[in-house]
Amino acid sequence: MSMWDGNTPDSLVDISTRFCVQNLETFCNFEPTTKRYYLRITLPNEICERMLTSQKQDSRTIDDDFLRIFKDPRTTRLRRVNLSKSTVTDEGLDVVLRHNLIELDISDCDKITEESLTLINEFGSDLLSLNVGTSVHIFPDNATSNAIVLLAQMQAEPHLSSTNNTSGCILKTPNLRKLIFREMSVPMQDGYFPILLKPLKHLQSLDLSGCFNLGSLSFLTHMTQLASLTLYNVPRVQNMINAICQMKTLRHLDISQHIEKHGVYRNPNQLLTQIVDSLPRLVSLDISGTNLAGTGVAEHDHTDIDERTTTKWAALRPTTAAVTDISGLRNRVNSPLDFLGLYGTSHNACHRHHIPAKKITGDANERQTLTAAHAYLDRADILQKVLNDLFKIVRFETCYNAKAALEVILNAMEKHLTDKHIQISGSASLFYILKGEEKKHFNIKINHKLIKVVLDAMCEHTLDTTMMRNGCLTLCQFKIPQDVLFDYKRLVRILLHVVSEDDQEDFVQRIGIYLLNSLACQVDGTQKQLVGDLGAINIMLRLIECRLQRQLCDDVMEIAWSTMWNVTDETPVNCLRFLEGRGMTFFLECLHMFTNKAELLRNMMGLLGNVAEVQELRPRLMTEEFIKVFSELLDSTSDGIEVSYNAAGVLSHIASDGKESWNITSPKREDVLQRMVDAIERWDIKTKRNINYRSFEPILRLLYVEHTAEAQHWAVWALANLTCVYPEKYCDLIKEEKGIEILNELINRGTVQEKVKELAALVISHCESFKEGNGIVAMDE
Repeated sequence: MSMWDGNTPDSLVDISTRFCVQNLETFCNFEPTTKRYYLRITLPNEICERMLTSQKQDSRTIDDDFLRIFKDPRTTRLRRVNLSKSTVTDEGLDVVLRHNLIELDISDCDKITEESLTLINEFGSDLLSLNVGTSVHIFPDNATSNAIVLLAQMQAEPHLSSTNNTSGCILKTPNLRKLIFREMSVPMQDGYFPILLKPLKHLQSLDLSGCFNLGSLSFLTHMTQLASLTLYNVPRVQNMINAICQMKTLRHLDISQHIEKHGVYRNPNQLLTQIVDSLPRLVSLDISGTNLAGTGVAEHDHTDIDERTTTKWAALRPTTAAVTDISGLRNRVNSPLDFLGLYGTSHNACHRHHIPAKKITGDANERQTLTAAHAYLDRADILQKVLNDLFKIVRFETCYNAKAALEVILNAMEKHLTDKHIQISGSASLFYILKGEEKKHFNIKINHKLIKVVLDAMCEHTLDTTMMRNGCLTLCQFKIPQDVLFDYKRLVRILLHVVSEDDQEDFVQRIGIYLLNSLACQVDGTQKQLVGDLGAINIMLRLIECRLQRQLCDDVMEIAWSTMWNVTDETPVNCLRFLEGRGMTFFLECLHMFTNKAELLRNMMGLLGNVAEVQELRPRLMTEEFIKVFSELLDSTSDGIEVSYNAAGVLSHIASDGKESWNITSPKREDVLQRMVDAIERWDIKTKRNINYRSFEPILRLLYVEHTAEAQHWAVWALANLTCVYPEKYCDLIKEEKGIEILNELINRGTVQEKVKELAALVISHCESFKEGNGIVAMDE
């Protein structure tokens, strides 16, 4: 299925299944002594199989412990099981095989041993499809195996080989229709593969890719139902051609090669003619990586062919000469193949014009490249090259089917997560696709899949700078943080790794910290605390310290302070982490070393404003050195009013604790507060701001501080300014947090200064004007 077919919300069944798999206690009992989960309900086949699928899709491990949930076939039911690339052992496989499966995939399960062969033979009578793939060692591979010895006995005593005796079989799965069995090399002996395959009389599809010492394949000629035969990367296929040509039921034949020397045939034109003309049902043929397509000269069907072949097939040829650039396919000109694999063939066969096939793999154009990517999805060695070809297409904006390209790239990256080259090439292509016009057609589900695949790749290849760069640049194409909230924790974790690596590329580090800062902005307190819990504050401080040592103020330095500003917002635990990490020391050093860096100063003071909002932390700011610095910054014109505004905010919160908390002799409290009022009265109420408030709760708290009118003054000025300049954002926030009621109470309080009341009334006026004017506030007040 195309992933676009599922371009709808997940079904309730899928959502529920995913939740249950992530929270096993919802349907299992946990046994503390064994530390295992045991099923307490009965589940139907559909749910059980969805659980396995969900576990794989969510990148969770399928191991023996998970499979024990399905231990009782009376309460659970499995028929189709895919355990590929899992950590399952013989014990876990025993659990699922007792369900009498019809499909089983154990490819790349390197912990499964020969013991599992006994289990497959015992419970495999219903098995229709078996994928052993690679890295699985369940079959005996030496001449002393019991099966080989039994074969010798059967040859010596024919009466032992009765039809009911299967003792000489290696694989006892009599109903098997499909077998994938790759990259196995056995000692040179004629008996092994016949013993393995000959009893499987009902096979319809057989994949022996990469297997050595197959002999002549004559033992397959008795398989009257065999429709698909794959011999990719099998050496000495030339010796098997005669046997292959006897398999009249074949519809698909793959004799492609990745190893160049194995793809060179004697008399390639005649050989291909023999194959194609001998297999009347053939609709799919793959000769990629071979020389079977000839030299590329357009030839008529009366040339370059031996007399015997010409006579034999003369009756099948059209009366008029048929032209093709692949001599061996001349007899298919009027009945083209459905599929023809020509990727990497000698003499660039895929670039020729007269090719009798509907779909072709190659690198001549986008269509061939996409076809190749689909066809070779299981073959990492070829897929690497195909994805590089596809990258060239999408990079120069000549891709006409971006959806198909995106789908195949995602599938390739999902299937070959550990292959660094596929991940790098795939992520580079994703970046260019996301920059194109197609992006606007991607919905939430597609975006989530894209982000998940990129994060999977980054988490798997954390030490590769190129992968980190590709991943970060690709993530920049999404809306941060909205698009990534579903996998927030994992993204934060990988970005912290990116920015914390000392040997990381400066460019990658800048992109990483930019993304991290964007993630920390406009999220709730829980997520801000999570960022701190994962070590963000300490990592930012380490970056700052490193740049102080180098006397360098760059983007990373400025954004590090901005990130801490964001993650400390109404998050006291992160404020504490900043103070305990020598944050104030670094603040003073930055202040003295980079006096003229306006953005740096604004970010630092914004952060200290968050710290000052935490009552229990304010005593740590009450030192002569800190108060003197904050007081002097009241007169700063750096970055407009931002630095002065934040300095006043810090001092307002400190002063709100009362005179008794001002335990320093210099500067004096009244002098600082007067200096603060002078600064406030210099500010223009219409000044546009570079600040973002999620809540006014800390500011509204200051309105109750009657003993310090200066703190009230700063608070109401802040509200008046924000509701004047950004009414569409802040007027509603005032109302939501009961600010109008608080301001009215302030106005009616007899002890409040008149200028504070005037500003409070102005805030109320802004909110009323915004409501009555459908979002418009007059700017001429």
